[in-house]
Amino acid sequence: MRLIVNMPAFNESEKIAQTIQSIPRSFDGIDEVLIQVIDDGSSDDTAKKATAAGADIVVSHGSNRGLGKMFQTMRQSALENGADILVNIDADGQFDPADISKMIDPILKDEVDMTIADRFADKQAENIPFLKDRLNRLGAWFIRTALGYPVTDLTCGFRGHNREALLRLSDPLGFTYTQETIIDAIGKNLRLQWIPVSVKYFATRKSRVVKTIWSYVNNSARVMIRAFRDIRPLKFFGFPGAFFIALSMVFLTIFLFKYFPRMQVTPHLNSLLATITFFIIGFQFIVLALVADMIKSSRKTTEETLYHLRSRQYPK
Repeated sequence: MRLIVNMPAFNESEKIAQTIQSIPRSFDGIDEVLIQVIDDGSSDDTAKKATAAGADIVVSHGSNRGLGKMFQTMRQSALENGADILVNIDADGQFDPADISKMIDPILKDEVDMTIADRFADKQAENIPFLKDRLNRLGAWFIRTALGYPVTDLTCGFRGHNREALLRLSDPLGFTYTQETIIDAIGKNLRLQWIPVSVKYFATRKSRVVKTIWSYVNNSARVMIRAFRDIRPLKFFGFPGAFFIALSMVFLTIFLFKYFPRMQVTPHLNSLLATITFFIIGFQFIVLALVADMIKSSRKTTEETLYHLRSRQYPK
């Protein structure tokens, strides 16, 4: 049983050696532990320090390509190196490496396919900015409500994956993989579990991903809305369709109530036009829902083909 502990890194030369050396090299149920670092085009000597500190695998991007691409590289390298379990943890020491055992235990017991660190379950994350805390909770609430799945932390990058999850997850399209992969895993019926962990935020540290709050909110909203559309298309298009059709019935009732006493259409033409307009809008949404559901079925076939191709490409 081989565990690969992955660290995505960008200009982490100050912290990465200390973080690598703090990773335990033995866990119950694990025969071999390898440390992998994905250097995303750092302008400092992150890669050299990672190698010197004992990282077994160091992969460097020629330029800064973002967390989404880092996830693709992380997954490919882990599969090429025979990972049975992959744990992703930040390179800056934000998380306690001792919690890795909690992240892999349910996977070893074959209870889940993915584990996600939960920063909000037991207590407030240490020194987390207030706005970041609220936005994270809001995003988790939206996905929990939209997809009907008990999501508690949508954006934490501290995660565990078994081989099945690595083979099935799609490549993320957005600026970060954290939200997309959870939503993708839910859509593919992978078994997920949130694990309470301890985390600390450094007051002087600037986020490598979030440049401004507006960009974070904008990108996150697009990711979540697009995912809701693709995973639950009948809900996404069907609910508005049902709403507009119901609204058209309200105006039809008003029209009929006013029409029958005198049998005159002209005085109540606005109600009739509203009925027709809202019904057409609602009907179009229903058609979109059915078309999107057919596209979803087609996409599942494609994803299943990719899964089998990956299984053959990275045999155990």
